[in-house]
Amino acid sequence: MKINLTLLATLSMLFVLFQTNATEDPFIWLEDVEGEKQLSWVKKKNEKALKTFKAHPKFNLLKNNILSQYKDKERIPGVFKQGDYYYNFWKDETHVRGLYRRTTLAEYKKDDPQWETVLDIDDLSKKEGVNWVYKGMSCLYPDYKRCLVSLSRGGADATQVREFNLDTKEFIADGFFLPEAKNSVSWYNTDTIWVATDFNDGDSMTDSGYPRKVKLWQRGTKLTQASLLFEGNKTSVSSGGYTARDGDNKHHFIYESNTFYTRTIYLYDQGKKIKLAMPADASLQGVYQGNIFIELKSDWTINGNTYAQGSVVYANFSDFIKNDFDLLTFVQPSATTSIASFAMSKSYIIINWLDNVKNKLVRYHLDKNNIWQEHLFEFPTSGSISAYSINRESDDFFASYTDFLTPSGVNQVNAQTLAITLLKSKPPKFDTSKYKFEQYMATSKDGTQVPYFVVSNKKLIKNGKNPTLLYGYGGFEVSLAPFYSESVGQNWLAQGGVYVLANIRGGGEYGPRWHQAALKENRHRAYEDFEAIAEDLIAKKITSSKHLGIQGGSNGGLLVGAAFTRRPDLYSAVICQVPLLDMKRFNKLLAGASWMGEYGNPDIESEWAYIKEYSPYQNVKRAQPYPKVFFTSSTRDDRVHPAHARKMVAKMENMGYDVLYYENIEGGHAGAADINQSAEIAAMNYIYLLQQLSN
Repeated sequence: MKINLTLLATLSMLFVLFQTNATEDPFIWLEDVEGEKQLSWVKKKNEKALKTFKAHPKFNLLKNNILSQYKDKERIPGVFKQGDYYYNFWKDETHVRGLYRRTTLAEYKKDDPQWETVLDIDDLSKKEGVNWVYKGMSCLYPDYKRCLVSLSRGGADATQVREFNLDTKEFIADGFFLPEAKNSVSWYNTDTIWVATDFNDGDSMTDSGYPRKVKLWQRGTKLTQASLLFEGNKTSVSSGGYTARDGDNKHHFIYESNTFYTRTIYLYDQGKKIKLAMPADASLQGVYQGNIFIELKSDWTINGNTYAQGSVVYANFSDFIKNDFDLLTFVQPSATTSIASFAMSKSYIIINWLDNVKNKLVRYHLDKNNIWQEHLFEFPTSGSISAYSINRESDDFFASYTDFLTPSGVNQVNAQTLAITLLKSKPPKFDTSKYKFEQYMATSKDGTQVPYFVVSNKKLIKNGKNPTLLYGYGGFEVSLAPFYSESVGQNWLAQGGVYVLANIRGGGEYGPRWHQAALKENRHRAYEDFEAIAEDLIAKKITSSKHLGIQGGSNGGLLVGAAFTRRPDLYSAVICQVPLLDMKRFNKLLAGASWMGEYGNPDIESEWAYIKEYSPYQNVKRAQPYPKVFFTSSTRDDRVHPAHARKMVAKMENMGYDVLYYENIEGGHAGAADINQSAEIAAMNYIYLLQQLSN
């Protein structure tokens, strides 16, 4: 018998690798997302969790509270303008997956507006036998009749794209269509779209699992005939193309996200690609009235001048493309402010500022002397403002104000007159007169002052016995601002709980400097900030470790995973949702490689040296006073791999710890695909907190 020595050597090597992995990580088998053995394991954990929570006498009460919020007829539909209509995506008890619908402004202003259904996702799911989740619709300017609809099976990031006609309210039979993938599509013109997808050539995707090739696809041709314009590196995060407008002028751009925080942007003009001379970590905010606006994430020194981190600068676009430009500062933040959003209306630039974690909305325009003038919109100053439906066609838009005790309404705002007209509002669904919210500062280990909010009963007794939920995120420059939640009000505050929102470093509350302070080797600062807030709550006797619970999802799941493995003495409850936990392998699982700009690369010894200091999966130990942790994830999450939570549960159980795990079989990174699933999972969280913290 002739022996294939090459094959034998390969099999031997694979066996050794398998044995090594099995020795180093005996639970690696749980990384097979939909394997029969793995799903059987998941279902057993789900049964245990459901049995535990449903046995509590308040489970049905809390679940029904949450369902009633989703079904509330008084809920205010937010809308955005597109062409002659105002659009809204809506879920209720009969449309659990949602309706895409529209109305007129005159009708919307009524107490009970009439809506025209455009696309019924529940009906589509039933007809096609697929659990579709709506992921967005991109429509073609200026008449917005043709649209590209993105649909996801079970809520995953991967989508199927279909062309849709808003006049007929039907999918176009011979229109653009892309099969399920992590697609990036947008309109180039009526008969051409930008497309970045898996072209099934074995070489289309980056190591992070996103498209790296950018093409233009002509109507009436096959996808294989689309013109290749750009190829990004496999080690980059993703690439794509889009078309932007400045009045009647169109500008076409191609981008390559080299890392999560750096990118290269090209102007695509008449077949040529012109690289924009801007810092790699800066953000292109757009071209407006002939000027290009760029937001800086780091100081930019050019032509002997330094422009400050967090500023927005601008230059003449034509000069900028020729790399012969004068750069000017548009706005510059103070020590306490950062830009929450930047938008352009027909005649103005609208900036939503965050000032000590509270919003203020400001209008900017050039006067006749070419000097920028700014005017403040008169909203309350102690909470959050959301401005939306701002576009280049009008100076009217919508905005809402909210704080922990004020439900958001809908205001029509006129940027020209600064007029604010309340269109819709609703009363609170719990007695907000009983509660208060305050902002405090905790002192972190390195002396940094870290803000946090406390929502509590006005009659709170500071005796260390109050069940308290501390929520945090601390990553990717995401800011956590005050918000109103009927769920928190009815199901936590009304049950005697205290709610705390942490604004730790890694977030964007004070702009890019606040975020960058906790990147990579400085990640520990986010965890020290979180611990400082926990200790401050205990020192103030708002609560004690016996009554303190923590919650976080995604990067926030990593936060609370690190929190309880670093300082198990501080907490008695941990809700760890769709988390990253195995930081040794995070870059090898799904989209994980795209986050190395945030955490570092565990395959580089010097970077693993600091990652391993906090990685929860590697730092969980036997015989520790860990609380009974509740982990959640979703089988259909194709962003953060469910194996992070699965393996942590298996490892902790193997060490003898009693933990709880629930994995929704669908739902994507959001964790749930419809309102019934959302209500059940939320009820589990509150019951868990009551079980762990109320004794």
